[in-house]
Amino acid sequence: MTASRVLVLNSGSSSVKYQLLDMADRSRLASGLVERIGEETSRLVHEPLVGPGAAGGKREQVGPIADHGAALKAVAAELAADGMGLDSPELAAVGHRVVHGGTRFTRPTVIDDEVLAEIRSLIPLAPLHNPANVTGIEVARTLRADLPQVAVFDTAFHSTMPEHVARYAIDAATADAYSIRRYGFHGTSHAYVSRATARLLGRPVEDVNVIVLHLGNGASASAVRGGVCVETSMGLTPLEGLVMGTRSGDVDPAVVFHLARVAGFSVDEIDSLLNKKSGLLGMCGDNDMREVLRRAGEGDEAASLAFATYVHRLKKYIGAYAAVLGRVDAVTFTAGVGENAHQVREAAIDGLGALGLVLDPRANAVRSAEPRLISAEEARVAVAVVPTDEELEIATQAYELVTR
Repeated sequence: MTASRVLVLNSGSSSVKYQLLDMADRSRLASGLVERIGEETSRLVHEPLVGPGAAGGKREQVGPIADHGAALKAVAAELAADGMGLDSPELAAVGHRVVHGGTRFTRPTVIDDEVLAEIRSLIPLAPLHNPANVTGIEVARTLRADLPQVAVFDTAFHSTMPEHVARYAIDAATADAYSIRRYGFHGTSHAYVSRATARLLGRPVEDVNVIVLHLGNGASASAVRGGVCVETSMGLTPLEGLVMGTRSGDVDPAVVFHLARVAGFSVDEIDSLLNKKSGLLGMCGDNDMREVLRRAGEGDEAASLAFATYVHRLKKYIGAYAAVLGRVDAVTFTAGVGENAHQVREAAIDGLGALGLVLDPRANAVRSAEPRLISAEEARVAVAVVPTDEELEIATQAYELVTR
């Protein structure tokens, strides 16, 4: 029996998302979520997608799950109940999402003790994410020590940015000493969506230049030339770039000095302000785009201003990346907001006819889970909506590595 299954784990600080995929036909076998780990109200939702268990639909457990070790053991038990346990000979690898790979990890990597130590050393660059990623890896290795564990890094796809793009214009010795440079994030999504856009256009990925707009609660843009990332909006951290749900995106760095000197804010308070209390939430009190749109439609001035600011930043990046690429074949929207908020897509593309971008209003209004074009016939540049699939991308990269 050929092992063709990959378990994808995305370990957060208090959650674990997972999917089991069969790479023989790229099908999903099961998926689920463990949330509120460490609390009395921990919750596990498991959904078998094939086999006898699928007939019963989702299964849910509510009760204390002490830590990530207990969470992954509970996940393993749910999978085993459907005949797809971690002891299955059909399991080829476990693929782990790791947020930050620094400059060391630019491709998927089989995890050994040395690799794990290096991922741990990158925690200062991603203090909210890498610790949880490390914990998930450690626990999974104890559950199946013989199974290849593969790290797939959010930053890897953007490692192809030219050095003059990745550099900040600060003292070079200081930048090198403290690893200060632009890394970019959401890389698995940008990789998947840029290739899927080429397929949608019916062209080889090497021939397609695409601007990918990953718009969720976190948001980022990328300029991809022939399948290779040449620019992205996030930087040293996921704070740079577009307006997001709770993050400010681009601000004058002197805002930090001003808040420290004039308002007496501490470094931690400024960090919290820009990462957790800014963006849409900071401007109007809601970080859910659906609520922002509802309120703006009712004439709420704060929501209308937040939406206008969000869209203005999008337009700036589309224009900037059109200049970077020189020739744009498609602008593609993805992730929760990008896939579902037709008002955002309409507002972002409106007025960009000079760049060859024109929407078909009817096509744009259609809700679908399928990749699709929403540009008008007369448009010189395609506008697309492509649902992202980061789990499939992680599974694909992990499987290709262990079977190479």
